[in-house]
Amino acid sequence: MIRTAPRLVTLALATACLVACSPALDWRESRPEDSGASLMFPCRPGKLERAVRLAGATLTMQQHACSAGGALYSLSIVRAASPESVSALLAAWRSTAANNVGGVASELPPRNVSGATPNPHSGLVRLAGRLPDGRPVVEHAAFFVRGTRLYQAAVISTTTPVAQDSLDNFFGAIRLQ
Repeated sequence: MIRTAPRLVTLALATACLVACSPALDWRESRPEDSGASLMFPCRPGKLERAVRLAGATLTMQQHACSAGGALYSLSIVRAASPESVSALLAAWRSTAANNVGGVASELPPRNVSGATPNPHSGLVRLAGRLPDGRPVVEHAAFFVRGTRLYQAAVISTTTPVAQDSLDNFFGAIRLQ
């Protein structure tokens, strides 16, 4: 019995730590309304819509976003007026994202989004820059399309680096219908 006591104490302490600790990220599947997408968020996303200017056009952007673990996770969607305008809009969106943080985009290995329409401006980038208030910011953003819907999935952090497994969970679960 003396030999098993340290194991029981260790097991009890480990169990207590697990019970006392709550995860910062509570991954859940989300199918945002009118998005044509399903993905995993680490928290319950809220929704908003706003007007944006891209490539000279004013479009309605639908955003689904939440904050967890020191980062903002978001999925943004706009609809192009025609298939011919998709590439120009996607290129403008990528450029705007870099300009918003005053940074330069570093291309990351591509992630194939299930159901996406191939487009030369699709891809995953890392943007490092500063917010208007001067705080440093790092954004990982995936740009992709399906038909005339354009998407940007992003993870943005101003405090601590986002763990690679969180980036993999978020970007790896995106599916388009």
